[in-house]
Amino acid sequence: MECAPLDGAAWRKSSHSGSTGGDCLEVTELPGPHIAIRDSKRPAGPHLTVSAAAFTALVSTL
Repeated sequence: MECAPLDGAAWRKSSHSGSTGGDCLEVTELPGPHIAIRDSKRPAGPHLTVSAAAFTALVSTL
């Protein structure tokens, strides 16, 4: 699997993230279909990429 460039990715903050700082996740849709996940406090930091099906299973489980 090749890594998709994330330079122009349209990151969205999780609807469960508050506005006070704390623990915030952002997600963006990638080709494939895949989802990239990152810490909103570290936008230049690492990200996790999973399949859309795995992301849906994760959210359903949580």
